[in-house]
Amino acid sequence: MPQRHSKNNNDLAFFTYDEKRKLGYGTQKERLGKDSIKPFDACCLCLKPFIDPMSCHKGHVFCKECILECLLAQKKDIQRKLAAHAAQQKQEKEEEEEKLMLQKAKELDAFDQQNHGAVPQYSDRNYSRDKNGFHGANSVKVTSYEEEALRTMKAFWLPSATPEAAVKVDAPDTSTICPEGREKLRLKTLFPVHFTEDTSEQKKPKVLDRTYLCPSCKVTLTNTMSLVALSSCGHVFCKKCADRFMAVDKVCLICNKPCKERNLVNLEKGGTGFAGHGDHLEATDFKHLGSGSGLGLVRPATKT
Repeated sequence: MPQRHSKNNNDLAFFTYDEKRKLGYGTQKERLGKDSIKPFDACCLCLKPFIDPMSCHKGHVFCKECILECLLAQKKDIQRKLAAHAAQQKQEKEEEEEKLMLQKAKELDAFDQQNHGAVPQYSDRNYSRDKNGFHGANSVKVTSYEEEALRTMKAFWLPSATPEAAVKVDAPDTSTICPEGREKLRLKTLFPVHFTEDTSEQKKPKVLDRTYLCPSCKVTLTNTMSLVALSSCGHVFCKKCADRFMAVDKVCLICNKPCKERNLVNLEKGGTGFAGHGDHLEATDFKHLGSGSGLGLVRPATKT
């Protein structure tokens, strides 16, 4: 059976709908599968099944070792920036003192010249060090003529004639931040999280495949469920049980430890391969359509 003529017609001055679809023109939509979504029981840093999980008050779960190493690296970086800022302040103070000394020397020289007559005029070379004092491979001191030529020449490719831009180091923020939510995070604000593992005979846990369930309704926890952790004791429940029992009784169903409404922390769901969270994610990707299409490189948007 012959194919439709409208799909094979390529002598038009514009792109048909079928041609645009074959070229990837327009918005590209794709449903992400299970492999593209981070499991809820995976660390936000190493993306592996967590070991001794700890959560912040925004609901981001990390391995204990991963988050401690991350916070330690941030503190070391802050100390390095503080040392660089202190060295810059010290250098600026020394330069300011040197300028004051030069200003006082100029005023003293002008006073002597006014009161004692013929005195050699002041020159900045007598008081300041010239960075071009030594030039060339043999480190020979340049003459005044060569120094003036180096100062006025347009040979920008020479290292000695390249302008130097002063790098100013600002005072760093001394607080550590959460690597996932970018909010301020301190070590004492983290709390351990305890998941209830399914140990039934039908679902024996493997080394890398463990299933967890809600200790109240015994429902298997998945990425499609909203989970709530108690910051007072660390036990994890599904959101339905947390809203039905803990929010009303103000007590944990496992350990009977008192908890308030502020202790209910909503755990963040597993993210996708995109750098973001939520249900409405949008990403852009460059796709080569070929030299014969006339479009070259286009940037279609991908929504999920």
